[in-house]
Parts: sequence; C-alpha cells; structure tokens
Amino acid sequence: VADAFPKSLRLILLGGAAASPKLLERAFAKKLPVATTYGLTECASQVATATPDEARRKPTSVGKPLPGVQVHIFNDDGQELPRGEVGNVHVKGDIVMFGYLHQAQIQEWFGTGDLGYLDEAGDLFIIQRRSDLIVSGGENVYPTEVEEVLVKHPNIESACVIGIANEDWGQRVAAALVLRERAEFNKEELLAFCRKHLAGYKLPRKFMIVDALPKTASGKVKRQDVARNFDPEVIL
Repeated sequence: VADAFPKSLRLILLGGAAASPKLLERAFAKKLPVATTYGLTECASQVATATPDEARRKPTSVGKPLPGVQVHIFNDDGQELPRGEVGNVHVKGDIVMFGYLHQAQIQEWFGTGDLGYLDEAGDLFIIQRRSDLIVSGGENVYPTEVEEVLVKHPNIESACVIGIANEDWGQRVAAALVLRERAEFNKEELLAFCRKHLAGYKLPRKFMIVDALPKTASGKVKRQDVARNFDPEVIL
C-alpha cells in the first residue's frame, strides 16, 4: 500500500529498460511518483523524461527531450521522418560525448542505435535496439511488440523474442518463454491467442521453454544470450 513508502519519496526515475505497462499500472495504483526516462552513457545518461503525470497519460512514452536536447528520427538514408514513423533515433546537444577513443569526433547528430518515433506532441517512444530488429520475408518485426502480446497470456510469466535464420524467409520469429507457476504450454492455444493481436508474419514459429531468462545486473534481458542458447533440440 502507499503507506508503506516514506513521505520523503519524491520521485522514482525509471530507466535502463522499457517499463511494461503492467508495471507502471501497479506502481501508479500505489500512488508511486514514477517518471519514465530514456538515456545512454554516450549522452550523459539522460535524453528524455516523462513526468509521473505524463507517464500516466502515455505509459509507453519516455516523454520529451530535456532542455537543450534535440531528438530527431531518421531513416536508413539519413532523411528525417515525419511524426509517428518509426526510424533511427538520433540525439543532438551538449549532453552528447565528443566521440569514441581513436575514432572520428561526432560532428552533429549522434545515432543511438535505437529505433523509435516522436508523436504529434513531440513525446519520444522507444521501440527497441536496431540490432534486435527481425526481418522476415521483407517485413520488419519488433520483438518488444511480440513480447508484449505473449506476456498478456495468463500462462506466460516472461518472454524474449528473437530472430532465427531461415533459408526461405531470411529470419523467422522465435520466442523463449518462462511459464507461470503450475502453468502448461499449449502451442496451438498460444498461437490462437497471438493471432488476435498480431499479423501473421509476426507470429512466433518456434518456442523454447526455459526456467528463467538471462539478465544483466540492471535487469535487462540478454537477448543475444537467448539467441545463442536457442537449442534446436528442444524447440517446440
């Protein structure tokens, strides 16, 4: 309950990984002042932040860029994209580092390596790392979108979606799943559930049940570790 938290608690800055809507819903139900944020080491750790009120209105947003910071979204050809279109997130401002050791200095825009978009109000939404993008049959699949659907199923505790090589499609969508306690895995039932929320090309084609997902010290799922350990002998 809210009374369990000290009155001196003014703000909880939540970053490091995307906050799930379920987590935010639980936090706001307890009247916790959670502010979602986005940043990276190369940009002095903080690029954009949503106040608690803004996070309640847009729980998947990380808010507007901080004062003095500019965020633009570019396509792969370096052209700026209109509001609402997903592309490569670039940052400009005094927070951006000069560059990496023994490499050319950053002249203007810094490419974060993340995919995202700005809405009409200028709020930033981060989709995921560019390197995590799955391209199946020429179509882009964002793992986080598939994961959000999977964990809505009552039998799924957590999920990590990856792309696995496929001769015909380039990549196919696969998922490592952690089941809830005493839950059973039913592939066809889970796929039927996913079809209600996802286009056909986004559906996972392979599954692997694991006891836990590998995570970093800060709680991020190690997606590359999941991909390396996606054992073909136990794929469902």
